[in-house]
Amino acid sequence: MTEPRSPELDAAVSALRSGGVIAYPTEAVWGLGCDPDNDEALAHLLRLKARDPAKGMILVAASIAQFAPWLEGLPLALHAPLVDSWPGPNTWLVPDNGRSHALVRGAHERVALRVSDHPVVVALCDAFGGPVVSTSANKASEAPAMSAAQVQSIFSDGLAAILDGPLGGHERPSTIRDLASGQVLRS
Repeated sequence: MTEPRSPELDAAVSALRSGGVIAYPTEAVWGLGCDPDNDEALAHLLRLKARDPAKGMILVAASIAQFAPWLEGLPLALHAPLVDSWPGPNTWLVPDNGRSHALVRGAHERVALRVSDHPVVVALCDAFGGPVVSTSANKASEAPAMSAAQVQSIFSDGLAAILDGPLGGHERPSTIRDLASGQVLRS
């Protein structure tokens, strides 16, 4: 038997489905998210953060199965590092197979993917039915928000929902690695 969903989770999922940008806690910092296929939501999120669209954004999911469309065509040998490191605070740059929205991918030929073990993120992605954008809740070049109150202060009424909860206890955002080379780009 599944647990009933909270009204806050339902509101966040409804906001995602209607093209809104939401905030939620992640492993180390608060994040902003939206539907990774919604043009207006992606553009709104980039405007909120004053983020350069060329940088791209991370997608976060509740399970590797939710990334199946993004991993289609990936050689089986490259699946092992993903399976071995997920769920957890590990983001992989995976060759884009054409599934990623241009604003998610940015100016890159790869897309950043992470399967989270944070219970709020897992519940959000499960309830939404797939991955959501996950980018730190901050304006470009400023420190990320560490609480719901900071998120509210920074973004005031630019968000459709705030899904409250505790941070995941990690001191730093996820490690980012290139899947093809294994190179660590952020530790």
